[in-house]
Amino acid sequence: MTMPTAAQPNMTNTLMNQRATRLLFGLLLSGLLVSGSLHAEEARLVVTLQGVRDDVGNLRVSLYRDPETFRKEDKAVQIVSLAATKGEAKLAFDRLPPGRYAIMAYHDENSDQKLNLRFGMFPIEGYGLSNNPKVMGPPKFADSAFDVSAPETATSIKLSY
Repeated sequence: MTMPTAAQPNMTNTLMNQRATRLLFGLLLSGLLVSGSLHAEEARLVVTLQGVRDDVGNLRVSLYRDPETFRKEDKAVQIVSLAATKGEAKLAFDRLPPGRYAIMAYHDENSDQKLNLRFGMFPIEGYGLSNNPKVMGPPKFADSAFDVSAPETATSIKLSY
């Protein structure tokens, strides 16, 4: 048995390095393919708010996926806040997994980041819900729920004052 020298490379090490390189390349390529397919399944939700009374304060839109947390802004999946514009305003929620969601939107005229209520139950600022349901009592997730699918879903909400 002869030992490899600097002039005579070890064939076993060369083959092992080639295999390791191919394996690493394969793992990187499959990782890119998986992350690309996951990214492709993300959805964009475009929301149009209609009937904004004036350009005072902010518009706040909360997105929910769980019926138990619906209307609890601190439990929302995402919240978008933008300066109020009279008439109509558009905004988007990006990188959402497809699924069932519901929206609560309100015109935060005094910019205190909450929907102000009279007697703890009657909104005194403009508000709206996805699907624009007529509500008596606290709104329910089921009445406002809709499906979001990739690549994009659009919905309109009418604000009531």
